[in-house]
Amino acid sequence: MKNLKIAFVGAGNMATSLIGGLRAQGMEAKSIRASAPGAESRSLLNAAYGVQVFTDNQEAVAGADIVVLAVKPQIIKSVCLELANQLPPQALVVSIAAGITCNSLQSWLGVRPVVRCMPNTPALLRQGVSGLFASFEVTPLQRQQAEKLLLAVGQVLWVDKEAQMDAVTAVSGSGPAYFFLLMEAMIQAGQQLGLSPEAATHLTLQTALGAACMACDSDVNPDELRRRVTSPNGTTEAAIKILQNGDFEALVSQALTAAAKRSAELATQLGQ
Repeated sequence: MKNLKIAFVGAGNMATSLIGGLRAQGMEAKSIRASAPGAESRSLLNAAYGVQVFTDNQEAVAGADIVVLAVKPQIIKSVCLELANQLPPQALVVSIAAGITCNSLQSWLGVRPVVRCMPNTPALLRQGVSGLFASFEVTPLQRQQAEKLLLAVGQVLWVDKEAQMDAVTAVSGSGPAYFFLLMEAMIQAGQQLGLSPEAATHLTLQTALGAACMACDSDVNPDELRRRVTSPNGTTEAAIKILQNGDFEALVSQALTAAAKRSAELATQLGQ
């Protein structure tokens, strides 16, 4: 990445996180450009990371080796059509626009190397995970470049089939919200059991963090970890039985299936 020039079209939270991660890894500010319509966004980005900022997308992408499309899916078509004749011929396009397929991007930009990725919101803390899919035109070197770009905000996982990006969206893209919902429910239940809001919140959040760390660091699967903390006839078993009697696993499966289906629907709607 040292000698590459990277241009970000859009300067929202995810683009800002990626730029911050690249700068933290030692990438020089002069190698990074970003465009954004808002003066405040440009000013904050320049002040925080020293990168070059532009109002004009075409000016920002001039001479870039990698162009990161970090705009909302609803406007990405118009942005791509604007840039189609301005992108350097061999520039790698990395899109973080949810639901926009490589085929749609190439129909607007022309056939070129495209990597589609789905990061999630923990990337804002550089604790994210991103699913990536590469079009046929992407070279092995460009795959490495895209991977290193996303590693700046967490971990990466390549998928072999683009249709699997809908599953990535359902599991990890939307995933943080499922855990937040569980946290909400546990905090409310803790208060109903007599804890103060502060105590219920602290216990819930720290427990979630500790459980996630255990699962990440353990050499066994989460199902085994659950069994190890579920003593026969104990308090945990009593709670787990209630969840499973309410078809907890089936509800989770239905929820993720609905998310994946909606992801596919949006790809069709927004890719036209």
